[in-house]
Amino acid sequence: MKNILSHKGISGDLAELLTEVDHHIKIEKNGFLFQQGEDVSEIYIIVSGRIQIGKISPDGRELTLRICAKGDIVGELALYTENIKYILNAKAMEDTELVVVKKQALEERLLEDNRLAIEFMKLMSNNYRKDQTKFRDLVLHGKKGALYSTLIRLTNSYGIKKNDDILIDIILTNQELANFCGTSRESVNRLLNELKRNEIISIKKGKITVHHLQFLKDEINCENCPLVLCSID
Repeated sequence: MKNILSHKGISGDLAELLTEVDHHIKIEKNGFLFQQGEDVSEIYIIVSGRIQIGKISPDGRELTLRICAKGDIVGELALYTENIKYILNAKAMEDTELVVVKKQALEERLLEDNRLAIEFMKLMSNNYRKDQTKFRDLVLHGKKGALYSTLIRLTNSYGIKKNDDILIDIILTNQELANFCGTSRESVNRLLNELKRNEIISIKKGKITVHHLQFLKDEINCENCPLVLCSID
């Protein structure tokens, strides 16, 4: 686990601290790790599987913000604040194993090492900024922009370069894509068909290949944010 965290850009010292785990848990597919409104007492690191982070609106619509996979830290990362509640949901996309880090124990250890505390604060900041850029795309560019932004983020997180094309090496249903955009499956079907007709993308065996990434970027006035912010994980 320490090596996995190091590959995520976390220093060896912080990775060692985070791997001093309390215990392991397993969540079955479609089960919730936590739900909005619940009290926060732990953070989690994924050992295997995938967790979908999102929010459900009062009218029942689902908005997915990111997909977390092996080595990702999941949970409400705000520290040194009492009575924190989750503002998002964490749902298992497949059977998932996680290690549990007690929030209070982590707070105590970070107080002993300012350098690690600053590094952890940067992790927190990047997570918040990533969510903010996602909300920005939804607000400024509507359904179409939200889908284009999601496709760009997917190429950054799961893209495999093939000549001038990029294969998104993950299978997502149109409903799952719609959840990233805060819209209906029917709207996403229509937008994907439009992109296919214009040969911007193609879809084979459930996987999307992007043929003209720059078109998607131009349509949403892409600011070429750092990959740490422009990703789906």
